[in-house]
Amino acid sequence: MLYRDFATQEAIDREYDPMHGRDPAALLGDWQARSDALRERCRVTENVAFGPTLAERMDVYQADAEGAPLHLFLHGGYWRSLGHREFGFVAEGLVAAGINVAVVNYALCPTVAFGEVVRQARAAVAWAYRHGASLGVDPSRLSVSGHSAGGHLTAMLLATDWQGVYGLPDDLLEGALCISGLYDLRPFPWSWLQPKLQLTGRDVQTYSPLFLPCRVAAPVHLVAGGEESMEFARQMQAHAEHLEAQGMAVSAELSPGDDHFTILDHYAPGGRFVQRIAAFHGG
Repeated sequence: MLYRDFATQEAIDREYDPMHGRDPAALLGDWQARSDALRERCRVTENVAFGPTLAERMDVYQADAEGAPLHLFLHGGYWRSLGHREFGFVAEGLVAAGINVAVVNYALCPTVAFGEVVRQARAAVAWAYRHGASLGVDPSRLSVSGHSAGGHLTAMLLATDWQGVYGLPDDLLEGALCISGLYDLRPFPWSWLQPKLQLTGRDVQTYSPLFLPCRVAAPVHLVAGGEESMEFARQMQAHAEHLEAQGMAVSAELSPGDDHFTILDHYAPGGRFVQRIAAFHGG
């Protein structure tokens, strides 16, 4: 067996290729159009640098209230595609609810090693905590969410030793939402993604949240689409149990009727993800 009860790459690929049967151009075109339209309507500070490389940029969509919380969103694309500009649309409902949103970009594999992607996600949070006040947000009121690869990166933020590595408080996040995340990287060296990801055995151990202690005692909500493959639901449940065993305040749910992509519609004004994130901040 390559991974659990999967004996072939084809079997793994069927479970971990959510784009199968979808029109990628239509999907991404819709996201891009919605994001472009929001940038026309919303007050946004574009391409804020949070690190020394060109990829380390974020667009900050600003709520009307000065000193409102800041939510950071980490996009999907299996760590090897897409960027922050396609995902601005997720900010609409949160901004309407009075929450600033930073849509975070990061470098992609194989241009950088997998660990560098994780480092850049951590750098975005560290920058927001240290410098968020310069954008008129309250850096002491941070939350984070991510979709797919971004769900994995969000879980890695919870596994970060913020005090020991960055000199920041370990309670710097008020909540985390992981959407259709990948918490066990063991299938991917055997998958269609490996030529891009180039994961080593050490990478799998070091960057699988399922094998790491959780260091941030914030409320965590895990969600996967009810129409996604069973592996997304299984990974979600396994990680929920991992966090519960450490005494974390964690909840997990399947979102009925949603696939890997329609699930993002819950960031729309009044949507379930907006309500969940507002609750992290006492809303």
